Amino acid sequence: MPEVLDQSEIDALLAAVDSGQVTEDVQPLKVFSRTRKDVSQVEVRPYDFKRPERVSKDQMRSLHTLHEGFARNFGASLSGFLRTIVEVKVATCEQMTYGEFISGLPNPTSFNLIDAKPLEGQICLEVSPLIIYPIIDRLLGGNSQELFIPQRPMTMIESRLISKVIDRGLSALAEAWAGIRQLNFSVAASESNPQLAQIVPPNEVVVVIGFELKMGSRAGTMNLCIPFNVIEPIMESLNSQSWFSTSKLTKASTVSQHITGTLNRAALNVTALLGETTITLNDLRSLAPGDLITMDKMVSQPVVICVESQKKFIANIGQFRGKRAVRITRAILPTDRV
Repeated sequence: MPEVLDQSEIDALLAAVDSGQVTEDVQPLKVFSRTRKDVSQVEVRPYDFKRPERVSKDQMRSLHTLHEGFARNFGASLSGFLRTIVEVKVATCEQMTYGEFISGLPNPTSFNLIDAKPLEGQICLEVSPLIIYPIIDRLLGGNSQELFIPQRPMTMIESRLISKVIDRGLSALAEAWAGIRQLNFSVAASESNPQLAQIVPPNEVVVVIGFELKMGSRAGTMNLCIPFNVIEPIMESLNSQSWFSTSKLTKASTVSQHITGTLNRAALNVTALLGETTITLNDLRSLAPGDLITMDKMVSQPVVICVESQKKFIANIGQFRGKRAVRITRAILPTDRV
């Protein structure tokens, strides 16, 4: 049997090391290579083969920035849907193995498998029950003050209610990814036990973006798990320079189309200016029903069409199906005096 040191012997040994009477046994560093190298000039970095770094730091920063935009849009969408202030922010952005991600999730929870067409494979969106049930309580008219969080899977009605929140999250996610690639996100399946959903092998590298959701006095987490093999075809687009340049051009065209579509649906006030005249203030005060005001224009002469009080067109007055109408003849030119 090996000899076991008691506490006094351990204290004496530590004191001898501190005083220098006993020196630590340091193993020399050995580097094996085909060519002889100076060991002091060789940079040695630790590498964990269980957690390979397949996503560069630059690409991780791009993913962090991209999902910060998603968090802002999702928070605004939830605030309008729930009629209360909901704060969503990125808490973590890291890469790990799928097994580590699954082992850190609660059971039961809302675990959603998401298709991201045209990319192959699936991603995961997990929402904590700590924020799910306050949202459901809010949708059903409660105030979430004394809400009890049950430790059970969601019912059919609760799943149907929370699916509306998931759909808004997927819309905001598609909008955030539009600068990289146009993706169509849809829910493929939902589970309450994360251990039952094995979309990739446990040792596969995944990127996990953690979000923190706050609604009043309630708070919870949401995790987006993206396997590396799903986003591998578009990883080159996540470099900062190419992403920002592409995002800027795409955003400019998207904003232009959005503004054009919104303006096309805007309602405008259109009036026909039949004529103008001037009267004295005394005549204006003495006006009564039945009085006639003479204009400086004949009935047969064209009138001016004003759009939001701006003179834009020349038109003729008449009737159409028994109603008063005007027919536009031409637009007003800069040389016209009207």
